[in-house]
Amino acid sequence: MYTPRYKEKYQKEVLPALKEQFGFKSVMRVPRITKICLNQGLGKFGIADKKLIDAGVNEMTLIAGQKAVPTKSKKDISNFKLRRGMPIGVRVTLHGDRMYEFLDRLITVSIPRIRDFRGISDKGFDGRGNYTLGIPEQIIFPEIDIDKVLKINGMDITFVTTAQNDKECLALLKEFGLPFKNQK
Repeated sequence: MYTPRYKEKYQKEVLPALKEQFGFKSVMRVPRITKICLNQGLGKFGIADKKLIDAGVNEMTLIAGQKAVPTKSKKDISNFKLRRGMPIGVRVTLHGDRMYEFLDRLITVSIPRIRDFRGISDKGFDGRGNYTLGIPEQIIFPEIDIDKVLKINGMDITFVTTAQNDKECLALLKEFGLPFKNQK
C-alpha cells in the first residue's frame, strides 16, 4: 500500500524529534498537521469577469489535486459593485494523504521556484498553533501552465495543526522542512 513520503517522514523523523524537544510523555500530545487550506481571493477582477473564477477553480484544482469551490460574498458592498452571493474567490481544504502530497510538492518543488526568495516569514502565526503563508503568484506550482494563465494571483496557504501554541507549531513546520527566515 502506498504511503506519502511526508507522512512517513512525520512518523519516523518529526514525531520522535518533537517528542524529545518538548518532553512530551505521549505521542498523542505531539503536534501534527490536521489540514491545509488553500484560499485565493480574486477580488474586483472576479466580479468583472466570470471567466477568472472558472480559471481560478481550474488552477486551484490542478494545484491541490482535489476539486476547488468558489467562495461567495456574504454581504452587499455598493462601492465595489458587489452583491451578496457573487463569487469572489476560490478555496480548497486538504486532509490526509492529499495534504501530505501537497506539503511535499510545496516544500520540495514550489517554494524553491519563488523569485528572490529569502525564507518565509515567521509572522504568520495566529497564537493558537496555526500558520498562514502568503504566496505572491500561483505560477510557482509546476502544475500551472504559464501560457494559459489569464491573470497572476497570489494565494494563502493555512496550516491547521494540533499545536497548543506558536512555538510548537514553528518547531513542527521547521521539522517538516519549511524554510523560515533566520531569526536574529
